[in-house]
Amino acid sequence: MKKIPLLPRAGIAVLALFASFNSGLGQTPVPGPVSVRTKALLLVSPIPNKIPGAEKDSAVLVTLGRELYFEKRLSKNSTQSCNTCHAVDGGGAGVDNEPTSPGAFGKRGDRNSPTVFNAAFHLAQFWDGRAPDLQEQAKGPILNPGEMAMTSAPEVLARLQGETNYPPQFKAAFAGEADPINYENVAKAIAAFERTLITHDRLDDFLKGQDDALTQTELRGFNIFLTAGCTTCHNGPLLGGNTYQKSGLVKPYANQGDVGRAAVTKDEDDKFKFKVPSLRNIAVTYPYFHDGKISSLHEAVRTMASIQLGKQFTKEEEADLVAFLKALTGKELQNAKTAPNPSGEAKL
Repeated sequence: MKKIPLLPRAGIAVLALFASFNSGLGQTPVPGPVSVRTKALLLVSPIPNKIPGAEKDSAVLVTLGRELYFEKRLSKNSTQSCNTCHAVDGGGAGVDNEPTSPGAFGKRGDRNSPTVFNAAFHLAQFWDGRAPDLQEQAKGPILNPGEMAMTSAPEVLARLQGETNYPPQFKAAFAGEADPINYENVAKAIAAFERTLITHDRLDDFLKGQDDALTQTELRGFNIFLTAGCTTCHNGPLLGGNTYQKSGLVKPYANQGDVGRAAVTKDEDDKFKFKVPSLRNIAVTYPYFHDGKISSLHEAVRTMASIQLGKQFTKEEEADLVAFLKALTGKELQNAKTAPNPSGEAKL
């Protein structure tokens, strides 16, 4: 019988290493949590526990802001509140899960309503960044004829002054002011409440050192996210919300009717640029993109890979990425639902 020569120890080690890399039958091996975390912390960080400025918000101001946030009398026909389009109760994820939102009289807007959770961390508000902060943002929808449709600030204030509960609350929240019920203070109070809307998820746990916070599939997806180019736009504590980027860097996005930030700045270079959406809570804030045209995470991943990166992920890579994105749902939103398929089954 022919004797098979033995490999030297170095050769055995090489073969063992080769076998370990191919043990997944072609599937990308799961990287170690420490190496992924080290790589991640160069680009991503945990969500802070406090929003800058929130330390100045008194308890009475936040309470007033919460009541105003849910107050339907701030709309012309008393049918809508801030919470109608940005639901934060009943397991809501700070959105209405509509492609675009209907206003008080049924007319729909042109853009998808983004989540209010963690919004205070963003560099600006609205898809085009036309409001520098939450306070300025809060003023817009109430007087927008296509949204809450109040005709003027005095009309808003007259309604609040006519209610028995609001005058003493405004007086307590804005102590020392001769005329505390004014439109600026309405916006200040709503913004104070919105600064309390912070979420934390398993990615935060992982970034803080908990190795098993992400499953192997999620960890593999996070590694793809970190190496494929996604972090060019989706970085920082929110994985977005901190820059404006062109929608369609490699290929044009299907909807060319909305010029984005250029409508605000009048700068041709800002054409089709939008504020990069945060990926926190992304699984429960469907549908996606500024026009709400994309219904599922799988479709969103495929579209972004194509028009932003010029790539096509394998089915396995796509599934891993979606698994990672679903790990970004805040623990505070565990009752929120992921997007349903047309069949009614939850999309994975």
